[in-house]
Amino acid sequence: MSNAVMQAARLHQIGKRFQVDQVPMPQPRDTDVLVQVKAAGIVPNLRNVITHYPTWFPYLPLPKLPAIYGLDSAGVVVAVGSRVRSGVKPGDRVYVNPGLSCSSCAACRGGNTINCSSYTFMGYFGFGAGSQKVFEDYPYGGFGQYVTAPAANIVELPESVSFEQAARFGYLGTSYSGLRKAKLEAGQTVLIDGATGTLGLGAVLSALAMGASKVFATGRNTALLQKLECVDKKRIQVIALGEKPASEVVMSATDRFGVDVVVQALGANAPAATIMDSINALRKGGVIVNVGGVAETLPIDPIMMMVQQKSFVGSLWFTTAEGQAMATMADAGSLNLDVFEHERFGIEAVNEALDAVEQRTGGFTNIVVNH
Repeated sequence: MSNAVMQAARLHQIGKRFQVDQVPMPQPRDTDVLVQVKAAGIVPNLRNVITHYPTWFPYLPLPKLPAIYGLDSAGVVVAVGSRVRSGVKPGDRVYVNPGLSCSSCAACRGGNTINCSSYTFMGYFGFGAGSQKVFEDYPYGGFGQYVTAPAANIVELPESVSFEQAARFGYLGTSYSGLRKAKLEAGQTVLIDGATGTLGLGAVLSALAMGASKVFATGRNTALLQKLECVDKKRIQVIALGEKPASEVVMSATDRFGVDVVVQALGANAPAATIMDSINALRKGGVIVNVGGVAETLPIDPIMMMVQQKSFVGSLWFTTAEGQAMATMADAGSLNLDVFEHERFGIEAVNEALDAVEQRTGGFTNIVVNH
């Protein structure tokens, strides 16, 4: 297989369009697996990253060009490295967790790989100076026909989860891990800011799967809010932003108690006032988890946070174990993946897929590249 080639859509210049090239197939290392990609998710923010870099988050390094992007890949294992002796084998249906670490720093040795100073999203961007070395080791993203990844990054998929659904695991997992960090328990209540977006919808679905008794969901598009409410009319209560403060609605509905958890899943241009309002909706001892963006510095009062014992937690990504838990919940029927409306594009139409992102119907639309 060493001389084999494959097709891959590569970016050759920042701000330009992808072009399909013939490139060498990746070869798995001893502890890697080789996966034939069947579906790769399109990150809604990808165009911003590859068009406006380095003005767009210049501290997040991109792979050297030409580069194969594609963050969320799902497909079939075709080969395993010589030291992969159990757990995953050729023919397995899998999702590839793209979060890669150096495996040797203090964080990695302590089992906190996401806190690795070289943490890197395969097929997207990195989080430190060491990311370029990681990109060199794993330069293949989901816009190629094959990818390699460490066996430790593989999530096994049940037959009930399609490749297109699995290609959404990145956004689902980000929200799911955030809720786990907030220690959400069955029967508790959640407020999700930006609930109709890609991250926000993932947070709604995850909260329902984890047994939340009530999910307050904010958004600006009334049609999407109505669509979201239909996912679970008993447990979801939508709040149209701009009509009245979300905290006022929440406090009225909870007898002035507040919600146990807030998930901030707004876009990068969100005003600070929206997040501050959500903090006001938290009960004493509640937790707000940030997985989204904000355009301003938050004017948080530390005395208030102390006296009311509220916590603000950042959550970047999710572990492979959490990805496996999501697959299990989906197979059991508690995590509802049937709400996604898939739009499929071939590898030769990656640029058209990026164009389609601008026309998507909120978080319900799932744009994927199929191989």
